[in-house]
Amino acid sequence: MGWLAVFRSRRMAVLFLLGFSSGLPLLVTSQILQAWLTAEDIPLARIAAMNLVGLAYTFKFVWAPIALLAAIAAMSRLAPRSDLAAVVTMAIVVAVLSASQDIVVDAYMTDVLPRHERAAGSSLNITGYRIATVVSTSLAFVMADHIAWSTIWLVLSAMMVVGVVGTVLADEPAVVARPPRTIAESVRVPVGDLWRRYRGGTFLVLAFAAFYRFGDYFAQSLVMPFLLDGVGFSLTEIAVIYTLLGLGGTIVGGVFGTALVARFGLRRMLFGFGLMSATTHLLYIWLAVAGKSTAVFCVAVACDNAAIAMGAAALVAFLMSVCSPAVSATQFALFTSLASIGQRVFGPLAHGVVAAVGWSGYFAVCAAMALPGLVLVWLTTRVVERGGVAATGGAPGVR
Repeated sequence: MGWLAVFRSRRMAVLFLLGFSSGLPLLVTSQILQAWLTAEDIPLARIAAMNLVGLAYTFKFVWAPIALLAAIAAMSRLAPRSDLAAVVTMAIVVAVLSASQDIVVDAYMTDVLPRHERAAGSSLNITGYRIATVVSTSLAFVMADHIAWSTIWLVLSAMMVVGVVGTVLADEPAVVARPPRTIAESVRVPVGDLWRRYRGGTFLVLAFAAFYRFGDYFAQSLVMPFLLDGVGFSLTEIAVIYTLLGLGGTIVGGVFGTALVARFGLRRMLFGFGLMSATTHLLYIWLAVAGKSTAVFCVAVACDNAAIAMGAAALVAFLMSVCSPAVSATQFALFTSLASIGQRVFGPLAHGVVAAVGWSGYFAVCAAMALPGLVLVWLTTRVVERGGVAATGGAPGVR
């Protein structure tokens, strides 16, 4: 159990707190927003279109907790039925601020973690991220059945204090190379660095970042309307199940994912975790067919959260191995921006898929979307392996 020793350092606690701070706003502008609009009887097509709000996450590579606290609190003053345009505007503000925070957190994690701690560090960061999404969603949904949404937004904004604490505890990473000095350099140097190391393989790396979790993100586009209107669960039922099983699945997935990567290597586990994540979509097909079945819902949530935690941690560890320290913020932001296009860019099309093939067909499509990413695992890891050897003359960082 020697691999557990890496979790004892202070920087692991910081990464967990910063992960929590990054994860909370994401659900505010996606699943919690979906649930709020569904409860207010906003049409499904408009809810699907609201996924465009999160485009800030996709374009974060081209452009803080306290500002986020204020922006989320401002949501408490709005009403979707009469102020939908204002809701959209404030949601975009939250997304932009959250995306900016993500850039800093991702760059910090990339720079502060040595190679042997990347899988564990990314796992703990993702665990904090997923705990924030589960806790915020569950808390909001339980409260929604009993109190006004205006109060819920104030509670969610107060939870951003966790990010402030993490920022205070964080140490500055060591400076190992000169960062870009101008805006032009901040674009030219990161892209040029990737091309120098991987040449034409750069396109494979970018495609892998975009497609590895494409199906997962596309499934998130309408998951709340599916559970609320498509199946018939209440907000409280969703919250309780996500709290107990979603949180448990996330923690178990994070711990075992770290152990499996340490034992079998990133290449094998990226493929295995990607396959597991695709399989969990079949459980939602089962739920769509079974109807309002608490047992099936429990199985789906536990397996889905465990698979996502494993896959996300392995993906982040791999992407960190691709980044160069001097330009890690731009490179990592580019990779993670591409990873979210399944929801942020293509999410508005989800309503059309549901209308054409129903909820079962929708999740079948999501499962099929994982196939390109699985193929790219083997191609991309070999490209990165060769590029790392050529650049450093050392042993490959991926196996």
